[in-house]
Amino acid sequence: MADRDFDVVVIGAGPGGYVCAIRCAQLGLRTACVEKRGTLGGACLNIGCIPSKALLQSSELYEQARGHLDRHGVKVAGVELDLPAMMARKDKVVDTLTGGIAGLFRKNGVTRLSGTGRIVDGGAVDVDGERIAAGGIVIATGSEAATLPGIAIDEKRIVSSTGALSLPEAPERLVVIGGGFIGLEMGSVWRRLGSRVAVVEILDRIAPGMDGEIAGEFRKILGRQGMEFRLGAKVTGVEASGKELALALESAAGGGEDVIACDTVLMAVGRRPCTEGLGLAEAGVETDGRGHVGIDGRFATSVPGVYAIGDCVGGAMLAHKAEDEGIAVAEIIAGHAGHVNYGVIPGVVYTNPEAASVGKTEEDLRADGADYRVGRFPMLANSRARTYDRTGGMVKILADAGTDRVLGVHILGSGAGESIAEAAVAMEFGASAEDMARTCHAHPTFSEAVREAALAVAGRAIHV
Repeated sequence: MADRDFDVVVIGAGPGGYVCAIRCAQLGLRTACVEKRGTLGGACLNIGCIPSKALLQSSELYEQARGHLDRHGVKVAGVELDLPAMMARKDKVVDTLTGGIAGLFRKNGVTRLSGTGRIVDGGAVDVDGERIAAGGIVIATGSEAATLPGIAIDEKRIVSSTGALSLPEAPERLVVIGGGFIGLEMGSVWRRLGSRVAVVEILDRIAPGMDGEIAGEFRKILGRQGMEFRLGAKVTGVEASGKELALALESAAGGGEDVIACDTVLMAVGRRPCTEGLGLAEAGVETDGRGHVGIDGRFATSVPGVYAIGDCVGGAMLAHKAEDEGIAVAEIIAGHAGHVNYGVIPGVVYTNPEAASVGKTEEDLRADGADYRVGRFPMLANSRARTYDRTGGMVKILADAGTDRVLGVHILGSGAGESIAEAAVAMEFGASAEDMARTCHAHPTFSEAVREAALAVAGRAIHV
């Protein structure tokens, strides 16, 4: 007999798990959420999205104070970096938000179970020796940093994104292995704080998955800021020699070897699902060769009553994607319709400028053989960008040549992470480029560039 009974037990209190638990409780289900970490919020709130954005903001202000305010007529002398204070602010932001989730659990009647969850069968979860009965189980255990074969992360000299959030000082030379979102964001933080940063990427471009034209312009802007790129290069090993680390590189195309020296290495080659120790094999829950939990179109695993969402099921490893899945699976369990439109999930790189996208890239459309039109508008011609002295980047809109339906929107510029929401709403409701072009936008705003790009799809942009 189980010690406690619940309608739903969610394993993992990250963005997918805690949102799922809250929505289940709102729908009248007796809900518990199991979390082994001392605080709620998962990797995102504790060691990912939130602390990294806090450091991105702080480091940007520091860089502005050091040398970008004089053009605005603001003269600042004697600027100093107080890294411990910057880290303390970051930690306070994290503590406030993780504590907020605990408050949301109390408000909605979600029972928090502290410990490590393991699936016993389709109707029970073991939490540190206590058997918890569950009418339904949702696996929402997230992901963790991956590494390269033969290179061990010690979180001191070879760090993951977790270690990069708490370095005691800015390394003189930082090499980032991986030119994806995480590597570019954390590389930007430490470049602003004084490090010489080089990004090594096995592909011949940065930001894999991003529209190629936008990614190319993105690299140029980051390069002008001082970030070095070694593209098409594969890291084959890291050797320590005193205080120096030496990375062995070879051309990804074959042949050609090189060595790059640094003080600290940031391993940012992606993430892997956290599914070990859950008892999946014993319970009969099927996984693929990389540890992802297999699910159907309704998030159900191979075991009746067991569901899975978020990073552990594959797809885009994004907090908001996990949140949407958490809400959808909660509604499915409660007997309602639950759905996620995977074609309209935005992605954002929170550098300066930001890069944001939703929908198809031009490469996707070419591969599909689609007939499409392109509208572009440079931020250089945007009034708000001019007044803020943030003129790098562009907006690019892809629309079906026959129906004018918006297929993809890609923004490189200040506030791109906010402006992309407009595009996501438009695409969710099947809007055309004409619809976006005829929607009045406040002046002056960065979002006016979105309207101008929509006008440009039909060759009638006004301000360029």
